[in-house]
Amino acid sequence: MPGVLIAIVIALSLLALTKYYPLAGLVPLLPIFALIAHYIAGSKRTRVELKRTMLFSLYSMVPLLIYLIALYALIDLMPLKWALICASALWCLPATLLLILWMKFHADAAAAV
Repeated sequence: MPGVLIAIVIALSLLALTKYYPLAGLVPLLPIFALIAHYIAGSKRTRVELKRTMLFSLYSMVPLLIYLIALYALIDLMPLKWALICASALWCLPATLLLILWMKFHADAAAAV
C-alpha cells in the first residue's frame, strides 16, 4: 500500500511539471482506494451492505464538490496555503453533516442486516 501512495505522489509531481498539469487534478480521483474498500466490503459483507457502501461513496462526492468549488473561488482571494486551509474547513462541514445524517437514517438498516 505505501508503494501505491508513493506512485500517486510521484505521478502528481510529474504531471504538475508538464503541459498536462490539469491531469494532476484527476490522479487523486482514481478509484484505487474505492476499489480496495469495495473489494473488502464485498468479500466480507453482504451484497446489500456493499451497495450501501457504494451509496455512501456517491453521497461523499458532495463534500468533495464543495471543497473544489470553494478552492476555485478562494484561490483568487488569498494565498494558496490559506485557500487550501479554508477549503478543507469548508469540506469538514458537509462531511460531518453527511456522517450525522447517514448514521441517523441508515443506522437501523445496518442493524437489521
